[in-house]
Amino acid sequence: MVPSQTHMMLKWQEHLNSSWAAEDSVQTATRHGAAALYAKLVYNKEVVGLAQPVQDLMGPRLPDFQYESSAEEEKEEYLSALLHSQRCLAHRMLARTPFALSLHHRLVILQRVFYALHSKYHDRFRAPLPPQPSSSSAEGGALELVSEPWPTGSSRSKSGTDVLIEMGVRTGLSLLFALLRQSWQRGRLENPPDVALCNEVLATASSVLAALPPLSLANENKIPTVGLDCLTQVGDFLKKTAVSGSGADRAGRRLSLELLLSLALQRGSLRFLLEWVEVALAASASSTTSETVGVGYELIHQTLQQMRQHTAVRGESVNTQVLKKDADGLCSLSHVALCLFEEICTLASNCLCSCSAGSSSSSGLENDAVMVYVWGSNSSHQLAEGTLEKILQPKLAQGFSDAQMIEAGQYCTFSVSADGAVKACGKGSYGRLGLGDSNNQSMPKKLVLEPPRTMRKVSSSKGSDGHTLAVTAEGEVFSWGDGDYGKLGHGNSATQKYPKIIQGPLLGKVRKCLFYMQKLLFVCLDVSV
Repeated sequence: MVPSQTHMMLKWQEHLNSSWAAEDSVQTATRHGAAALYAKLVYNKEVVGLAQPVQDLMGPRLPDFQYESSAEEEKEEYLSALLHSQRCLAHRMLARTPFALSLHHRLVILQRVFYALHSKYHDRFRAPLPPQPSSSSAEGGALELVSEPWPTGSSRSKSGTDVLIEMGVRTGLSLLFALLRQSWQRGRLENPPDVALCNEVLATASSVLAALPPLSLANENKIPTVGLDCLTQVGDFLKKTAVSGSGADRAGRRLSLELLLSLALQRGSLRFLLEWVEVALAASASSTTSETVGVGYELIHQTLQQMRQHTAVRGESVNTQVLKKDADGLCSLSHVALCLFEEICTLASNCLCSCSAGSSSSSGLENDAVMVYVWGSNSSHQLAEGTLEKILQPKLAQGFSDAQMIEAGQYCTFSVSADGAVKACGKGSYGRLGLGDSNNQSMPKKLVLEPPRTMRKVSSSKGSDGHTLAVTAEGEVFSWGDGDYGKLGHGNSATQKYPKIIQGPLLGKVRKCLFYMQKLLFVCLDVSV
């Protein structure tokens, strides 16, 4: 049965090009001929039907009429979005008529024939063409195709040569890893030169990687699929080799850890660095006294220096951990993991403007005049300008004159003054302002905490229905607003209209900073307390 979906993906099979190049395109002029050719596409799985995207079925978002009197401009925007949604729905329904579907099938067939002829006669002279966006998708129409662009570079369908190259690379790596494991096992029992040969392979790989410019493997979009698969395969092998019981000697395990760390730095992602810390701790825990493994001091020292170049704080390092080495110039894995993790926490707190204890007094912010500028949407009085009109250019704010820190949330704004007081304005639904109700607030109003606290930092969500967290000078964390999914940390999903302290595992611990990453909340603790 031929599918009638208008959402589909085109996957041309290279080995069928000769067959399609011989087809007579005149057949598409008749209903029977077009149906037969389209059935051929479906039979060969060159046309794959897709489910209609869920987001296409969603209408415009309703304004919050319950708590605020919407501005005229906001109402006009809503009506415009509603008309656009209805036009897209009508366009989609008309595009599903038998005549439109028949025309669409003819176009797909002609595109397939053109691709076959293009590949047969012009492949060697083809220049790369950027993919062109579909004009119909902007209108929500039905002729929406998710098709692969013309076969250029890594985006083309795999040819026989590509498959052979990928098969050769993968089998070659598998064979190399198997030989290394076998040589380590044999070398430890009867032939030490085999062990030296294995370690020489790892050392050569490390030297090649060290010669690359920094972050050479950071942009995964420029790495072909076979290259990413190879990196994954190499990483898995090195992780298994680094742990005790893998068969490798101490030098081999050390070289594996150093090579894995170099790969993590070249890929430039926090994920790979944390994976290395996890592997290092596992290798340290599995090692006996006679098999204790370390990593080179110079490599770790260079890694820490490279990370510290991007910190926002200048001057002496504030980290408590000092890198140490033994007589062989090696650092213990547990100590290295602790140093790296502390450096990651320092980077996170500095980059997100976290205030460490006493830093505000040393910077002299209390004595400086702070000027706050605002701009953008003001539909819920979040800019505290006494109007609901948008502000298209930065404007000196009058309502935040005593602010030392500003946090922009979802239709709301928070300010922290020099004395640690927090003020809020904007949309008040779900208690997101922390003022005890769900009313909008046109001018900044001070939050009431019993007993009073000195707030150091506020971090507010930029999505959903709005919730906020704040850390005090004593290291306590408060939260308020929408509580769905337990995001407030109080053990339930209830809305909290007043600031409430988060207890549980955080009770009695001193928090140095907090920050959001997507839907996650990170809290850095002071381990010295």
